[in-house]
Amino acid sequence: MPAPFRAHRTLPARPGPALLVLVTAAVLFPVIGCGGPDDAGRSGGATDGSGTPVESNGTVRRVVDGDTLVVDLDGEDERVRLVGIDTPESVKPNSPVECFGKEAAAHTTQLLPKGTRVRVELDAEPRDRYGRLLGYVHRADDGLFVNLALARDGYANQLTIPPNVAYEPAFRAAVREARAAGAGLWSACRGNDPFAR
Repeated sequence: MPAPFRAHRTLPARPGPALLVLVTAAVLFPVIGCGGPDDAGRSGGATDGSGTPVESNGTVRRVVDGDTLVVDLDGEDERVRLVGIDTPESVKPNSPVECFGKEAAAHTTQLLPKGTRVRVELDAEPRDRYGRLLGYVHRADDGLFVNLALARDGYANQLTIPPNVAYEPAFRAAVREARAAGAGLWSACRGNDPFAR
């Protein structure tokens, strides 16, 4: 059984002076609420079920495949499944390596080499049925949204499983553009689409 996810709250659990300052600043300075280009398309928030955003910082230990990695979070190794996307299989037991599976794993490794500091953001359901954390992963040094980068670069398809839908519009748009441009797997796997299951 995986260790419980230790996360810190990014907003106080109860309204207090800090929340009042934040709300006042958001009203007076609307630009504070604007994100960078990787925040585009977010339709909800990563929450712990009570509406409170949850995230944790960690260090990449290794990449398992294109959409799964092991991250050291507070001294515990956690298997993190990149939520909202799906890459072709490259290490699934009793399954053949799918078209572009090795390339997707290599690209994820290039984006997140061992030792990379990351911020793991959760959505409505923190874990899948295999006990993996379901995470939106952002590189700490430059804020790169890795899930979105994989979709945009043509290494992943969109995989939306409600209620984890915080970035669904952004993933849908990124995959549509990558497919239209023939990026990555969308040209390499013509006639051998790993997602035509």
